[in-house]
Amino acid sequence: MIKNYFKIAFRNLIRHKAFSLINIMGLAIGMACSILILLWVIDELSFDRFHVNGNQIYRITSNAEGFKTAVSSAGMASGLKSEIPDIKNSVRLIKSTGNLFEVGDQKFQEKRVFYADSTFLNIFSFPLLRGDPVTALKRPDGILITEKMAHKYFGQEDPMGKIIRKNNQENLTVTGILADIPSNSHLQFDFILPMSSIASKFPDLKNGTWTNFIVYTYLELYKSVDPSALAMSGLNARITQIYKAHVPDFKIAFQLQPLKDVHLNSGLQIDLPGAGNIQYVNIFLAVALFILAVACINFMNLATARSIKRAKEVGLRKVVGAGRGQLILQFLGESLFISILAFVFAMGLVWALLPAFNELWGKRLTLHFSNSKLLVSLPAIAIATGLISGIYPALYLSAFKPTTVLKGKIRTLGGNLVFRNALVITQFIVSIVLLVGTATVYNQLTFIKNRNMGFDKHNLLYMPINGDLRNKQFALKTELKQHPLTSDYTIVSDLPTNLTTGTADVLWEGKDPTSQTIFPSMDVEEHFMDVFQLRLLKGRFFSPAVKADTTNYLVNEKALRIMSMELATAVGKPLTYMGVKGNIIGVVKDFNFKPVQQAIDPLVLRLNKWNGKVVVRAKPGKTEATIRELEKIASQLNHAYPFEYNFLDQDLANLYRGEQRMGSLFNIFAILSIFISCLGLYGLSSFIAEQRTKEIGVRKVLGASVFNIAYLLSTNFTRLIFIAIVIAIPLSWFGVNRWLEEFAFRVNISWVIFLMASLAAILIAWITVSYESIKAAIANPIQSLRSE
Repeated sequence: MIKNYFKIAFRNLIRHKAFSLINIMGLAIGMACSILILLWVIDELSFDRFHVNGNQIYRITSNAEGFKTAVSSAGMASGLKSEIPDIKNSVRLIKSTGNLFEVGDQKFQEKRVFYADSTFLNIFSFPLLRGDPVTALKRPDGILITEKMAHKYFGQEDPMGKIIRKNNQENLTVTGILADIPSNSHLQFDFILPMSSIASKFPDLKNGTWTNFIVYTYLELYKSVDPSALAMSGLNARITQIYKAHVPDFKIAFQLQPLKDVHLNSGLQIDLPGAGNIQYVNIFLAVALFILAVACINFMNLATARSIKRAKEVGLRKVVGAGRGQLILQFLGESLFISILAFVFAMGLVWALLPAFNELWGKRLTLHFSNSKLLVSLPAIAIATGLISGIYPALYLSAFKPTTVLKGKIRTLGGNLVFRNALVITQFIVSIVLLVGTATVYNQLTFIKNRNMGFDKHNLLYMPINGDLRNKQFALKTELKQHPLTSDYTIVSDLPTNLTTGTADVLWEGKDPTSQTIFPSMDVEEHFMDVFQLRLLKGRFFSPAVKADTTNYLVNEKALRIMSMELATAVGKPLTYMGVKGNIIGVVKDFNFKPVQQAIDPLVLRLNKWNGKVVVRAKPGKTEATIRELEKIASQLNHAYPFEYNFLDQDLANLYRGEQRMGSLFNIFAILSIFISCLGLYGLSSFIAEQRTKEIGVRKVLGASVFNIAYLLSTNFTRLIFIAIVIAIPLSWFGVNRWLEEFAFRVNISWVIFLMASLAAILIAWITVSYESIKAAIANPIQSLRSE
């Protein structure tokens, strides 16, 4: 019997090639999109799940009056472990970016470097291919490298015990080789150095202070600890209480963040790069379901619309003894057969599109059928699609009464018209919502790109001050001044793209003793205002001729508001920052120094006494020449280090890479959703035109024009699109508003977006329907009325 069902299904596919092609194409595209999104979602949700004790590992995060960070103080790890019995182990990490590693003639500037306590490999399950995990990080001159770095520096030689020279100063001994770090780890590194190697240079590490937040602290709890929200809340309160006992004057709260939540649920400041966003996971899961639903709706629409073609088949089968259950199984079998065919095509599309998808999203996704989740999920998509798309047509067709259908007493258009119309409306609701989402994402990204940040970000390039440049700043400044291409320069402690330094240790006249607002800081020198083209609202900027400026400050407008000072009287007021007493000598206009998701914070500018980065404003059209000149200066003064540079506007663009990728994918999925909807609409319009052939013939004989007939055939679809618009506009407005809430600075949602999305949906629907409508309208009525 089952063999007979599939034989009939195959014959129906061959007999009705156009409808079969529309069904299979629509389902295949819908499945391919869903599978690609599923691969991405599985990867995002898999972050840090490979650690053996991952469920017991937590990161300490802090919240100081709304300033939420991923870092904590150096003394907390050991201090909390000694006072809280639930803590089994702890490890601290510090990210280091400016490292020159050298082996023989090979020199590389490496950025994926961490300093870690010796307990690192006891807590995390990064496989150590060579070396002893207990002792690998105990010797101060040791270094762990990944397998990839072992090949990079040593080729086929055995790296164990070999020397890597660091920053032309230290010799490090390879004490272990790690397997390459999985892409689904929030910790991405190539080298691990012992924390003990820098403890003597950093008082916070040496003394275990509790005030400065400079480390990422991870705690491993015992398995017996209750992981419920209530129990964790109590543990958080205990950590906060212990901290207050050490630092009673600082108002701050701590939370233990589960390791599995770090990647998708952070949204913290001073966090490690590469974090995901749980909102995007939810959005794309919804998009995957929507696109698959649109494809299923096509199948249901076409199957119920063509019901009249199979009405007599159902009647005859029932007359010769077929029960309704058998007919339901037959029609479900046909839809499953089509779904499996579509699944095969979809897998081909996924194989072909996966490299481009990886390139677009910066992933390394693969189709590994050894993955049990994929092995279950992919066939489940095909089966679910077949069952969902086939269940209604099966129930509808199997319900035909043989006495009615064999007498020809069935509605001409076939199918449940109300249900079919509802499905068409649903399709275009999805399409319009995706169009509005696409336009909003594009507008927000354009707004970010073109927004006046308070300084001119264009033509700014920078290089780090490292190696010998640290001790040759006078020579460096002299060289920069002498060359016209580099004379417009400044030296800053950090770039105003995503500042991570700050303190609540700020005092001013009339300060509320309970206030502990975090004030980020930036160390600059006298050319900073000119190079970045900032606006000075009051007072003056730093001057090398004024020795007192080493302890003086400039602040931004937001800092004035926090300190309840007026612009007219702020200059000259005393200000103490981190224990250093000075005066406010100027006020700068607010400018963005963090991503636009965050509001502008109060900022303190100090005179730069240390190192940082050289920022040069290149003259228009002279960027390449400026880079060459800067390279010449760097090579002359710092020949042991490779020259490296970057552009400030590129760094800013990288901050919104996730949004840019989401915008690109939204464009693609919106187009595919509309294409799938149009496939179904085309199939419906051609079928309806076929069913109304004789009516059209009679109307033409009676004098109806081509326009009248085309209007007649398209007016019902137009009505459905208008209903979809009415429903889609409030839904899309709610959705894009929720997304824009993530940005402190955002575009206003214009009614033009909704109008354009609606007009686009109507226009696309008209174009889709018009071909078959006009074709039917210009047909010779003699052909359709010959049998009458």
